[in-house]
Amino acid sequence: MRISTILDHIDSGHMALPQFQRGYVWNREQVRGLMESMYQGLPVGTLLAWVTDASESDVRGGEVAAGSVQLLLDGQQRITSLYGISRGTPPPFFNGNARSFTGLFFHLDDEVFQFFQPSLMQDNPLWIDVTNLMQRGLSEYITRLNEAPDLSPRLGEYLGRLTRIVTIPDRDLHVEEVTGADKSIDVVVDIFNRVNSGGTKLSKGDLALAKICASWPHGRDRMQEMLNVWRGHGYEFSIDWLLRNVNAIVTGEAEFRHLDEVSTEEIQKGLARAEKCVDVALNLISGRLGLDHDRALFGKNALPVIAHYVHRRGGQLTDAIEQDRLLAWYFQSSMWGRFSSAAETAIDLHLGMLEQMEGGLDRLIEELRLWRGGLDIEPGHFVGQTRGARFYPVLYALTRTGEARDWCSGQVLKQWLLGKQNALELHHIFPKAQLRGLYPRSEVNALANFCFLTRECNERIGARPPSEYFPEIEAKHPGALESQWIPMDRELWELDNYPRFLEARRALLADAANDLLADLRHDSTPPIPVPVPSPAPSTAPVVAPTPGGVADEDEEAAVRELMEWVRSQALPDGHYEYELAHPDTGEPLAVLDLAWPDGLQPEYSEPVAVLLDEEPETLQIAADHGFRHFISVEAFKRHVETEVLALEGVAAPV
Repeated sequence: MRISTILDHIDSGHMALPQFQRGYVWNREQVRGLMESMYQGLPVGTLLAWVTDASESDVRGGEVAAGSVQLLLDGQQRITSLYGISRGTPPPFFNGNARSFTGLFFHLDDEVFQFFQPSLMQDNPLWIDVTNLMQRGLSEYITRLNEAPDLSPRLGEYLGRLTRIVTIPDRDLHVEEVTGADKSIDVVVDIFNRVNSGGTKLSKGDLALAKICASWPHGRDRMQEMLNVWRGHGYEFSIDWLLRNVNAIVTGEAEFRHLDEVSTEEIQKGLARAEKCVDVALNLISGRLGLDHDRALFGKNALPVIAHYVHRRGGQLTDAIEQDRLLAWYFQSSMWGRFSSAAETAIDLHLGMLEQMEGGLDRLIEELRLWRGGLDIEPGHFVGQTRGARFYPVLYALTRTGEARDWCSGQVLKQWLLGKQNALELHHIFPKAQLRGLYPRSEVNALANFCFLTRECNERIGARPPSEYFPEIEAKHPGALESQWIPMDRELWELDNYPRFLEARRALLADAANDLLADLRHDSTPPIPVPVPSPAPSTAPVVAPTPGGVADEDEEAAVRELMEWVRSQALPDGHYEYELAHPDTGEPLAVLDLAWPDGLQPEYSEPVAVLLDEEPETLQIAADHGFRHFISVEAFKRHVETEVLALEGVAAPV
């Protein structure tokens, strides 16, 4: 089929894109490579289309013509690029960055394609606007070349080169067709995944969504609206995660296959219920535990269990003790990483415990107790480092829910006084600048060296040592230091005694966390307080901190910038400071700066991680658990561009 005919079919609605297809992800290099291949007459691969009844088709953007329609399964990136360059505008089904194919120019002498650069191409007749040429034809350029004395002698040669571009739409592309009444949506998606080896695969969640959208075209848009609302409140969730909640509510199961036989009406009702139940859960978690933004919200895979529980209770929890005990289970299951590995299996296990609601909460808490061998928190649990540590949200919750006070104003840092995350800043009690070179990085960024203060107070203290600013705080606001679990033995405020300070503060934090959890569980007897170590050198066994994690502000900025770059490529978001846990015990093994545990092509590609300036131990742990890791941003970007976004089926220009 001629390319021009394919583009006309898109305009007329006889060719479209199925709803389950993801957006346009090509970059300028891939577009340029395609055009060079087309110009040189090299093969650019075939297309695969699903021929189906237009009245039953769920397509992205635009209207389809009556009768049958061809839905592109393989070739979206190529056809979108050719459409955008030829028409000067994206096709109706477009979803991506149009800058990837706009502003393409061709050099008449060098015969190369490049994107517009004013300093190089402005008022230079040798540089030709490809889109303008394909839309308006040769006459304008023939006139321009004739009027240039130094170029007119080569008019015939240049005209031949321009003609090769203008006639690109006349080239034929072979279109393979998938037809037949037996080609259901799941069969077609399986075909898509088989042939689309170089593109982004569809996960089980994508397949479930595709089936939903086949009978409810606006289902994806409705779900995205819900995610955008939660994002506006500081929480980042995915469509897969939202579908888990719907599944838990509608079927009481975690595996997406259980949605196969659920009607569209039931899905719509389930989505509305999920929205309400998740809101209830987030309000409880934010209001009672103070976890009021995404960085502090851990255990996201436990939320479908909570949503299911709230749904079974009629969509609300009115009993304060029941609320607290549910939060106690959530807090500790997240703290111990109960859902950090084999999440689907863990969700199913806990949903099964709630088949009979009577005594359901008791079973959840008891399962956690047996799985862990107890529920008490010990000082060693606060040995983590960096904001990726599992107990970072625990420290944040203690600050938000207790009587922790700001060290400059003396105000209690209650969640309701401060609003969202910008109101609190992470403060290194012992400044990093003074610790570097004296202690390992794991101790410099130890969780027990963190506290939360208002931005103004954080800036006012600056990089002063505790031995200097602690006495001032205690004089102005007696009790403020103790409210943030600072050991009051002044010897521990000295730089030389930093390890002992950490040990003492971990004990105080463990005691506070046990008090909070006992309060939430409504235990009849309080936990045994954890003794605070004496100033004498400790002989207690040392608990090894979890290696890895973002070390400083410069590294964090690099990782954040990389996250935005990945998002601009229409690839899934990575997990910032991902905690790699043991698959059986849930024990944390390492904190990975930026990770995709399901791969950049979820469920179809290997786990990937970016590990900047990490010790060999962290690199080895990541490798041992199947993560392909990159130690520089540049190396990771090359991997994405050459292996993930690679031009499948298009020969490289020679």
